[in-house]
Amino acid sequence: MWFKNLYIFAFTRPFTTSEEELEKALQEHVFAPCAKTEMSRFGWSSALGKHGDRLLHHANGCILLNARKEEKLLPAAVVKEQLEAKVAQLEQEHSRKATKKEKEQFKEDITFELLPRAFSRISDTQGYICPDKNIIVINSSSRNKAEDFLALLRKCLGSLPVTSFAPPAGAETVMTSWLLEQNLPERFVIGFEGELKALGEDAAVIKCKNQDLLSDEILAHLNTDKQVVKIAFDYEQVLSCILCDDLSVKRVKFHESVFEQNDDIDNDDILVKIDADFTLMTGELNKFIDDMLAQFDLATNSYLES
Repeated sequence: MWFKNLYIFAFTRPFTTSEEELEKALQEHVFAPCAKTEMSRFGWSSALGKHGDRLLHHANGCILLNARKEEKLLPAAVVKEQLEAKVAQLEQEHSRKATKKEKEQFKEDITFELLPRAFSRISDTQGYICPDKNIIVINSSSRNKAEDFLALLRKCLGSLPVTSFAPPAGAETVMTSWLLEQNLPERFVIGFEGELKALGEDAAVIKCKNQDLLSDEILAHLNTDKQVVKIAFDYEQVLSCILCDDLSVKRVKFHESVFEQNDDIDNDDILVKIDADFTLMTGELNKFIDDMLAQFDLATNSYLES
């Protein structure tokens, strides 16, 4: 339930789909396990996992969704070994080299034969829509998985007018100025981890851990045309995280003081506890996102068409 990584997307038009309309649309792409000869399946699963059967959960003005993916795992070495054996047999029997088309067909046949015996890997990607803030927040450390989540939602709704946030000055320029000019953002405390990168294709990269980012050593690197592309900070004693230059947020860790706010809720009433945690989490994340975007002269409604 508690998001650990954030990809944040802005709506370019207000999200006006009702809860009933959205759930009906999600039903068109419900997750189902792979058939014996399928490589993967992707669809919507219960928003609350084993604790509910609805495809969405609504609280605090936000709508929680869960996309589930099953992938069959075929060891590349096994496929390669069987492919080489088939190719060798053909070349021995016909005294000629196997063509590219024949090799592709062999590989396809081998995969089809092995799939029923392959192990499966199931992964979930959660996200929430906040119509009031005009954003979708996806809990993923992978941009591709976040894009897959959006693509599935777009398939259900027919269209999904969203875009990434892009600072006018460039995020790396702003983050570098925090250190070079000691122009630290309000309500944010710089941590002891970051990444610097020089300009160019074969650019030098410096990764810092347990390092004072305001030290003379770091400032010397920044004064030789390196820029900050990742930086750790703590936000208002609510959470700590790593902010990246694409404005994705990694390794989000909420402070114990946040969890303690729901300590008075009976853990035996699991649905009430989940609802309270989701309400608390989205409230804190939405405030954080507002303040974080403001550091880059952005706002959650800044991409809405006028």
